[in-house]
Amino acid sequence: VFIAQSRASGSHRDVEDEELTRIFVMIPKSYTEEDLREKFKMYGDIEYCSIIKNKSTGESKGLGYVRYLKPSQAARAIEECDRSYRAILAEPKNKSSESFEHDYYSNNMRQEPRGNTLPFCVQPEFCSFEKNESRIQESVSKRLSVVSQLPLIQEQLFALFDLVPGLEYCDVQRDPHTNSGYAVVQYSTAASAIYAKYKLHGFEYPPGNRLTVIFLEDGNDSSE
Repeated sequence: VFIAQSRASGSHRDVEDEELTRIFVMIPKSYTEEDLREKFKMYGDIEYCSIIKNKSTGESKGLGYVRYLKPSQAARAIEECDRSYRAILAEPKNKSSESFEHDYYSNNMRQEPRGNTLPFCVQPEFCSFEKNESRIQESVSKRLSVVSQLPLIQEQLFALFDLVPGLEYCDVQRDPHTNSGYAVVQYSTAASAIYAKYKLHGFEYPPGNRLTVIFLEDGNDSSE
């Protein structure tokens, strides 16, 4: 994994300072800056930590920044920290922080994935996904069907769906007469399957190839 420099960026040093060393994380509202530093210092040398607070009340919004001295340290923190922090590279400071916070919440909580952006809510208690009966018209089950125009690779698809907790198995099946891909995925609970479908239906994997994810009957009562 590496981070490419945008063509629109200035010198390498500018890019390194602005874009590659700051990460943005979601944290418990009880965290202090010292707590944040303590959790992330194992990944590298921290220049500073800051917690975003409500301007009127002074209370933490449950979001924070950690800036490292080196891009490699920020990348390591993103890859190795607990997924509940939902760590990502922070936007350059020239973008409105409020706009960035809004986009971050939107991408992590509500919107369908676009392109190859795949934010996951790993711990269910952090999720804001609500069951909407008018939106879920189809029969819900713990089993999903995955269809792709391109062949699917077992290990890679398993890793993709395993980002949602509760994956029991992922079975890729190949049709020798076509170049398309098909797989059956099953979770331990219907809630996990609902969330996986919500996040991965329409997701581009590989880029340009949209996955179609639908429920498969598993013989259980879908009312649960």
